[in-house]
Amino acid sequence: MKGYNLFFLKIFLFLILYSCKDNDDESTQDDPFAIRDASEQALVDDTILKTYLETHFYNYDDFNLKPNDYSISIKIDSLEGSNSDKNPLIDYVSEMEISVKQDGIDIPQKLYYLKVREGEGLNPKNVDSTFVSYKGSLINGFVFDQRDVPIWFDLAKVVKGFRMGMTNLKSGTYEINPNGTYNFSNYGQGLFFIPSALGYFNNSIGGIPEYSPLIFAVNFYTLSTADHDYDGLDSYLEDIDLDGDPLNDDSDQDAAPNLYDPDDDNDGVFTIDELDKDGDGVIDDTDGDGVPDYLDPNISN
Repeated sequence: MKGYNLFFLKIFLFLILYSCKDNDDESTQDDPFAIRDASEQALVDDTILKTYLETHFYNYDDFNLKPNDYSISIKIDSLEGSNSDKNPLIDYVSEMEISVKQDGIDIPQKLYYLKVREGEGLNPKNVDSTFVSYKGSLINGFVFDQRDVPIWFDLAKVVKGFRMGMTNLKSGTYEINPNGTYNFSNYGQGLFFIPSALGYFNNSIGGIPEYSPLIFAVNFYTLSTADHDYDGLDSYLEDIDLDGDPLNDDSDQDAAPNLYDPDDDNDGVFTIDELDKDGDGVIDDTDGDGVPDYLDPNISN
């Protein structure tokens, strides 16, 4: 347990030093139930994740020795004993900077991901439906959720870190057996290391304490492009402000994001009936004002 002891010792010392720093905002200290500052928590989480990545490795030898063996699953262990000469996870991961809003301000968060096998198919959009198996765990190794049998996941309904991490993997290929079952191969396999603000942040759920970084090991088999409101527009195309997050676009301010709203401009005409009335394959803008008819409440026929 030497590797784990070293990991937790580093985290313990960091948290002591961090808690002793000057804090101009006394309200959070006085109220233990106050929601933490997301920018400060991001620093804590990043230190925890980096320390974990520096003190752990994954079974890359298994994948290198058998590159076409898809029965191999991703395993993580600590750098100790006979494993002390292994390459740490930090040598393999890439980073994504993803913002969350707190009090109307964008707070950058750092997600780490590792493409163990990238896959040979398509990258999902971050609101597509994906067919996956996975294991979700905490830094201390506690497994809070696991699916060995693949399940369809609507990425619009999972934590943001998982949703965005999935966009880095590609789907696989499959064959249909005579009995109707499927054999998948060439699919993406990866790891996501997620700060708490891209997970459940101040919420405690399903054995996950508040402010917990999350780790997911994922197998990504195939996808289905989503149109959540059946309005003729794929859900990822309803990202009107082009910030990469279709879930925060609500053109008519009716509290229903466009990807769930069959009448995006609230003019009484369904979006699907305003998209391309003349059938020329181009989204209509009848009055030429630069706003397509399906988003223009002044155009309702």
